Amino acid sequence: MPVSSRKIALMGTKIVTKIWHEDPEPILDQVDHLLFMYKDRFSANDPDSELMQVNHAAGSHPVTVAPDLFELIALGKKHSSVPGSHLNITIGPLIQTWRIGFSDARRPSQAEIEEKLAVIDPSDIILDSEQLTVFLRKKGMAIDLGALAKGYIADKIVDHLKRAGVQKGLINLGGNVLTFGVADHHPTADWMIGIQHPSAPRGTNLAIVRIKSGSVVTSGVYERTFTVEGKTYHHIFDQETGYPVVSELASLTIVSEHSVDGEIWTTRLFGKTPREIFDEVNQTEGIEAILITHQNELIVTNGLLQRVIYPL
Repeated sequence: MPVSSRKIALMGTKIVTKIWHEDPEPILDQVDHLLFMYKDRFSANDPDSELMQVNHAAGSHPVTVAPDLFELIALGKKHSSVPGSHLNITIGPLIQTWRIGFSDARRPSQAEIEEKLAVIDPSDIILDSEQLTVFLRKKGMAIDLGALAKGYIADKIVDHLKRAGVQKGLINLGGNVLTFGVADHHPTADWMIGIQHPSAPRGTNLAIVRIKSGSVVTSGVYERTFTVEGKTYHHIFDQETGYPVVSELASLTIVSEHSVDGEIWTTRLFGKTPREIFDEVNQTEGIEAILITHQNELIVTNGLLQRVIYPL
């Protein structure tokens, strides 16, 4: 069966959907529709999105949201509240102050940073599961779902594709790859997912991971950067300091069944030492990891040792 693919620019990245199906175009049209719907619902950069309605009402009143947005915010709050987690979905005020990845990026003053640090406590998200309302307790708060939305969306798209009768496919949301079905187009019947070399041009792989199906999510400090007065800042923030996190890692890849889990764990763990990440992943069921240091050293957790290829 021939493969058909569709590429669109959305959510700050290029999204590629590949499916093996006899009548692919109507299905790919449906995927595009879903992607735009989720963008309009989850975006922290679109002033008219449903999420931004919640943010605009911070300190004022609860907002009723769609069930999937409520589910995603609840999931984000849960993982943001775990002791030692580096995920914090209320970090939106810091992200919007620095604007790294946008043309108006800047380094804010220490006073601005401290002002934003005062409103990034996930315990100030008040959820009503019966009314499906979200209330941000403090004025100036803002939820940013960028650390987990792409994974959630990828899972939802694959669920839709399966319901539409697609037996095999892949969706790539820029650093977030989710596959399903048997890759019988490849001699080993494995999906071969490249892990970007952090200091090489885009498309250069430092490693390749073989998976039967599932998710490969990579987060790296090289993805979006901003340089001022000779110092380069990246887009992964430390909720304690208000500055980009200081890490021995250039990138962290999580391999899991569901893409949203990969998104969550790359952010929860980024900022810990490689040893801490290695030990925690090995002790956590359902996830594996590939760590790449700034010296391009690879650290692979136990469950992936036989599934990583080194092409260079």
